[in-house]
Amino acid sequence: MPCVADWLNNPFSIVQGIFAQNDPSSDWERKVTEYFREKLKENNATHWVPSLNDVPLHYLKPNSLVKFRCMVQDMFDPEFYMGVYETVDPNTNMRVSEILFWFCILVNTETWQNVGASQARVSPSTSYTPSRHKRSYEEDEDMELHPSKQKEQHMGSGGDIHGCGEPKRLETEASAGHHLISPNCSPPLDLNFPLPGEKGPACLVKVYESWESFKVNDVLEVYGILSVDPVLSIVNNEERENSTLDPMECMDTVEEQRVHSPPASLVPRIHVILAQKLQHINPLLPACLNEEESKTFVSNFMSELSPVRAELLGFLTHALLGDSLAAEYLILHLISTVYARRDVLPLGKFTVNLSGCPRNSIFTEHVYRIIQQLVPASYRLQMTIENMNHSQFIPHKDYTANRLVSGVLQLASNTSLVVDETMLEQGQLDTTGVHNVTALGNLITWQKVDYDFSYHQMEFPCNINVLITSEGRSLLPSDCQVHLQPQIIPPNMEEYMNSLLTAVLPSVLNKFRIYLSLLRLLDYSISDEVTKAVEEDFVEMRKNDPESITADDLHRTLLVARFLSLSAGQTTLSRERWLRAKQLEALRKARLQQQKCVNGNEL
Repeated sequence: MPCVADWLNNPFSIVQGIFAQNDPSSDWERKVTEYFREKLKENNATHWVPSLNDVPLHYLKPNSLVKFRCMVQDMFDPEFYMGVYETVDPNTNMRVSEILFWFCILVNTETWQNVGASQARVSPSTSYTPSRHKRSYEEDEDMELHPSKQKEQHMGSGGDIHGCGEPKRLETEASAGHHLISPNCSPPLDLNFPLPGEKGPACLVKVYESWESFKVNDVLEVYGILSVDPVLSIVNNEERENSTLDPMECMDTVEEQRVHSPPASLVPRIHVILAQKLQHINPLLPACLNEEESKTFVSNFMSELSPVRAELLGFLTHALLGDSLAAEYLILHLISTVYARRDVLPLGKFTVNLSGCPRNSIFTEHVYRIIQQLVPASYRLQMTIENMNHSQFIPHKDYTANRLVSGVLQLASNTSLVVDETMLEQGQLDTTGVHNVTALGNLITWQKVDYDFSYHQMEFPCNINVLITSEGRSLLPSDCQVHLQPQIIPPNMEEYMNSLLTAVLPSVLNKFRIYLSLLRLLDYSISDEVTKAVEEDFVEMRKNDPESITADDLHRTLLVARFLSLSAGQTTLSRERWLRAKQLEALRKARLQQQKCVNGNEL
């Protein structure tokens, strides 16, 4: 039987062996998949597989088994290949099969995940040492684009990576390469990340079966064979001109070839053996909560839920300058999720507008930093006139390059999007700015983004938690407005906020992270008895105050009651939680009414 080193370091030999033992016309591909699926179930074998999320590409052995946690950014056209080709038999059995290309990127906005998953991190292969050879064109191009890339990769783990001398030499080479700009270089390659400043890896993922079950923006974990062969790359125009291929056989434009065949040193290929859509991207939680081992984990954590919630509430209260009501609503917001759709209406979204934030203050920046430490994926969108008018929010189709050009709103499911409206100043929105604000409003209201395909628009449903920080009431729609009432004004806001994060223990911070991710995955229901009681209560509320109690109030109070119950680990609504939800809503409304009396423009 093959040993671990065989299926990890040389999976091609396993595939070849299974093929040799079976008739080419049989379902030998299925047996390959089953072989690796069973191997990965043994003794936490998934932890042995190196991850592109954790290990720099140049430390991974070519043609070895790797894994990659990613978001599908685009799907390229299918490519046809021969599944079986025999040259000996004159009656060759040639079967044309189909392969689909995905362009996949690191889950944009990931923050602390690699730190949280350190106990499961795989070290680079000790049986493979990167050779120091003359750099290819594509490596030079990489270094010209990212002169500090090697340094970032090696310093990411405190510089303590196998072979401390080699990274220094690589760093020196990278610096030298920055100054060696060849006149024949093609334009810089755009890796098409949705967010500005993204540095995560991108891959071309090749899927051979069941690709129809996945779609754009799905978050996946794939296991497959790593390929970084330079032959895969379309390097420059000179090579294309010298190619022996008949031009009529290649209908792709130069730009399409460049985008679809980027340098393998920048965009490696993964030939997928197994792929699964992820329920979540929190490495502190089991990947699948339905398995028996996972149920034990959930049960143990739920038993200590109450003190975790109390600690989190206290932590967020301090972060919001002593405002415990705002902290309550922030917890409810962070565990909210779209759990169903009724026609076009997304159920479960809970966009909160935190008004009363100091204008042009570092307060909102630090609130985002704290949220960033609590959730697996987040992004802060500074709502300035400059950003609105010049940023690309909506993904659009580039028909020349035959690819989907990404936009800021192409985010992975369950991303926390913090829109900072305190940065907004007087100015004029141009056409792009109006379209971006409209797209942002549609995302909040309908949880969808309309991608631009030039001749038509295509709806892409999403599940994004949006928190809007503003001075007055936000210009954007929201489900709930909470006006901040600081109880303390720190003399040094920067020092105060920094001390909050440094004071909390890493183990406690991890409990907060598990708490917020786990509660979003729990089922929830309301019994017929409680439903009837809520309806009667609402009728009574309408009688007492017909002017201010509306159907929207009922819907919002039910949402608050839902997340309030889940935040306490209860998966059904109780009378107690319903009354508590009404109390919170009454306090929130009273605060808004008070603010209206102060300045007359809050409601």
